[in-house]
Amino acid sequence: MVNLMSLGAHDVSLQEAEKSRKSGEMDKQFPTRPSVDPSSSRAYAIVASEFNRDLVQSLADHATAELISLEPDAVVDVFWVPGSFEIPLFVQAAAKSRRYDALLALGLILQGETAHASLIADAVTKSLLNISLEFELPVIHEVLLVSNMEQAQARCMGTEHNRGVEAAKAAVSATRNLLVFNK
Repeated sequence: MVNLMSLGAHDVSLQEAEKSRKSGEMDKQFPTRPSVDPSSSRAYAIVASEFNRDLVQSLADHATAELISLEPDAVVDVFWVPGSFEIPLFVQAAAKSRRYDALLALGLILQGETAHASLIADAVTKSLLNISLEFELPVIHEVLLVSNMEQAQARCMGTEHNRGVEAAKAAVSATRNLLVFNK
């Protein structure tokens, strides 16, 4: 017997993804929205960067609203940290507390003329992955590295493809899907 299980993945044409990457366009293919679960009482932590606060605040607000929309009884705690580089430390502390079912890392890094932004982004990415694997906990990475304010506003302030909403959907899907392995 073969059991086919969808774990929230979606088919993306490699050619389409490469085309979007080369053109600098935002990927228009997003995972489907999870169903609403009014009986869920999961807990989520959002760790957000104070740097670029107005943009990150929008990410956090959209993520919180989407989490509550998908799981009305969910507990959502938001922790503000100085900058994106500090996010992994606080994500790790939240993971160690074992109080949360998923963690969302939200921040914005604007690429400048030096390698500093890329170095921060690489360190954050590797750290968040390691925390997720160490604690076997969904850690949703939405610490965005963007080239300019236009990209930042499209991803943070917009409603069509707001990365805060996408982070919340990913957190809910990942949390629910992980239950399959923890039965």
